[in-house]
Parts: sequence; structure tokens; C-alpha cells
Amino acid sequence: MPQVQIRGAHINYEILGNVGSKGPWVTLSPGGRRPLEGVKHLAERVAAQGYRVLIHDRRNCGASDVVLQGTPDSPTEYEIWAEDLYALLKHFNATPAWVGGGSSGCRMSLLLALRHPDAVKGLLLWRVTGGEFAAKRLANQYYFQFIEAAKKGGMAAVCASEHFAERIRQRFANRDALLNMDVNRFIASFETWAQGFLQDASKPVIGATQAQLQSIKVPTLVVPGNDKTHDRVVGERAQKLIPGSELYLLFPEHQDIDIVPPQEWEFKDDELAGVFAGFMKRHS
Repeated sequence: MPQVQIRGAHINYEILGNVGSKGPWVTLSPGGRRPLEGVKHLAERVAAQGYRVLIHDRRNCGASDVVLQGTPDSPTEYEIWAEDLYALLKHFNATPAWVGGGSSGCRMSLLLALRHPDAVKGLLLWRVTGGEFAAKRLANQYYFQFIEAAKKGGMAAVCASEHFAERIRQRFANRDALLNMDVNRFIASFETWAQGFLQDASKPVIGATQAQLQSIKVPTLVVPGNDKTHDRVVGERAQKLIPGSELYLLFPEHQDIDIVPPQEWEFKDDELAGVFAGFMKRHS
């Protein structure tokens, strides 16, 4: 699979659809730190509607580089991801694009629209995250568990964790990048990123304030989640705050569990792709 260097990191990507066509550009991103395969099936169905669809492994995900440090203008990991995606879209002359994502991909998409509104034709947001439960759970899932591993066993223990062992398997250069990292710097970076989650617990959604959501001008479709991490109420609240946005309930019933497996959502890819394509055509 091809890679390109973006802002100091090798980014693994794939473009679906007819690259030489004039079809509108779309970019879709999965939740968690899942690789691009987590959204590829959905992307293929969107591409079949006549779109050029860019999917990629964010840094620290899939077969892309592990780079575990922030910058002053991007203190959270999802802000870094947003800047990477902006540079990636610019690299392919793909702006403005329809930008979409689920869960962590949703946060990244929102940040991209807020930071670079001229690069975004519209937003396709699903499994929106917000609230104290989601903030605490995700801070632990993404950061605190690895901080504890580093404190107990240094960077070797981080490498042995399930997530980073898979990053090494998919890109062996990540092993040296991790082992050569100062453990204290690693802990400091992850503590900063974790605090970004915890500080956003009181916001309408993780990553954006009420005023920021109300400032979004592009056509936006919101598909709320159906579990405690992606509470339906959070998605509905975001839709009400984003001017002119539309709501689609893919799963009307809420499940009182921490998280619905992403595979349950993937069973609905055909329906979701049709909803996305219809929305984009209405607002093209």
C-alpha cells in the first residue's frame, strides 16, 4: 500500500474510486486507533456512487509512523491528526473535500472543519463522543493504560502492549522509534493528551465547544451512536447546535453498554453509504 511523508511522518493511505475522474473528493476515517481497513468497506460503497475516497492510517495507527509528541499549536492527538489530514488532502489537491469519520475520526473531522474551513465541503459525522463517561473511558483506553505500562516496564513494556506490538508488526521501524524514545517524554506526552480528553468532558462533544459547533457553516450530517461512549443524546445535541445540519438515526435504540462493537455498525455500511451519497448529492 502506498505511503507519503506528511509533516514528518510516513502516512499509509489508499484512494478508492476513479482517481482520474472529476468526482468529488471524500475522506473517511474509522474510530479508535483502528487502521484504514476499519472504514474501507464503507469507503468502497461510497466510491461506487461516483466519488474519489481517500482513507488513511493516522500516525500511531495502522502501518503509519509512530510519533508520540505534540506541538504547541496541536496539544491533543486528534488535533495533530486533523493537521495531518489537512496536509494529506492538500498533497492530493483534494480540497475542498467531504470529510467524515466515526468516534475518533469524528473528532478529527470536526477539528479539521474548525481549523481549516476552506478545506471542507461538508461533514459526515457518526458515533459522536461526549460527556464524562466517554472522556474518562477513552483517556484510559488511549493513554493511561500505556502510561502505567511505561512506569512499570519502560518502553519495552509499551512495545509489548497489544496496540503497539501491532504497530511494530505492520511497520518494523516503529520498534526503534519506540525503544529510542525517552520514557519520561513518552509519559509526559501521553499525560498531556489524556488531559485533553478529561478537560473536554464538560463540552457538548469531545473536541469542540458550543460556540465552535455553532460556527460550522458547511452542510453536516450527524449519525448518533448507540452506546455509553457514543451516547445518542450527545449526537442529537451536536446536530441541534450545528446550523442547518441533518440527523439520521442508523440505530434508534440505545444500548446500556460501554461500547457497541464496530462490527455491528459495519453490517450497516450499505445503508450508511447510501445515506451519505444522498446527502452529498443534495448539497453538491
